[in-house]
Amino acid sequence: MARADQAGGTTPSHRLEARTRDRVRRAVSEHGPVTAAALAEQLGLTPAAVRRHLDALAEQGMVAEREPAAAGKGRGRGRPARSYVLSEAGHHTLQDDYDDVATSALRFLADRVGEDAVTAFARERIDHLEQRYAAQLAAAGEDRTARAEALAEALTADGYAASTRPVGLGSPLAGVQLCQGHCPVQHVAAEFPAFCDAETDAFSRLLGVHVQRLATLAHGEHVCTTFIPLTSTTSGPSGPTPPTSDERASR
Repeated sequence: MARADQAGGTTPSHRLEARTRDRVRRAVSEHGPVTAAALAEQLGLTPAAVRRHLDALAEQGMVAEREPAAAGKGRGRGRPARSYVLSEAGHHTLQDDYDDVATSALRFLADRVGEDAVTAFARERIDHLEQRYAAQLAAAGEDRTARAEALAEALTADGYAASTRPVGLGSPLAGVQLCQGHCPVQHVAAEFPAFCDAETDAFSRLLGVHVQRLATLAHGEHVCTTFIPLTSTTSGPSGPTPPTSDERASR
C-alpha cells in the first residue's frame, strides 16, 4: 500500500513538494514579474529549489517567462535574469468556481433590466468592500503610503494578492504603485468593466486622492496596477504619465 501511495504522489514528501510549488505559484501571482532569486529570498528557499518549481509550473502552463528588459546603463554583462508572471492558465486555477454562474446572471440582468442595473450592482458590491476597508485604513493614519499598504493588506485578505511598490521617488511623479496579482472577479470584469470602474473610484475615496488605473487583469495584463500619487494634484491627460509595471521592472 505504501508503494501504491508513493506511486500516486500521496507520500508526505510529495505533499510537501505540492504545497511548496503552490507557494511559489502564489508568490509569482503577487509579485510578478519576479526572478527566481527574488522568490527564493521572499520564500526562504534556495534559488535552485525555486527554479525547479518554476520549471515544473512552466511545463504545466501555470507561469510564463517574461522577456528580460534590455540591458541599461550600469548593468553588468551577460543575459539579464529571467523573470516570471502567472499565465492565463495560472490565473484560471485561482478563479472562483462560480465565475460562469455569476457572468450568466449578470448577462441576464443586463438583458432583462439594462446595463444600469449591472453598474448599480457593481457599485453596491464595491461599497460593501469600501466600508470594511475604511476602518483598516483609518487605523493607518493620514500618511498616504501607509494607507496604501493597509489597502493592499485588506485586498490580500480578500484574495486579491495585492502589494505596493514605490514609484518615481524624488520626482514630480512620486507615488505608490498598487499591484493586484489576482482578481476574484476577473472574468466577470472582463465582460462588465463597471466592476473595475467602481473599484477604482473606491480606491480614490479611501486614499483621498484621484488614482489612475494603468492596467487590469480583465484586459489581459498579468497584474492590475493602480498609480497612487503622493501629492494631492495629478497631471492632466496631456501631462506626464506614471510609469507602468513593465517600465518599473526595467529600472
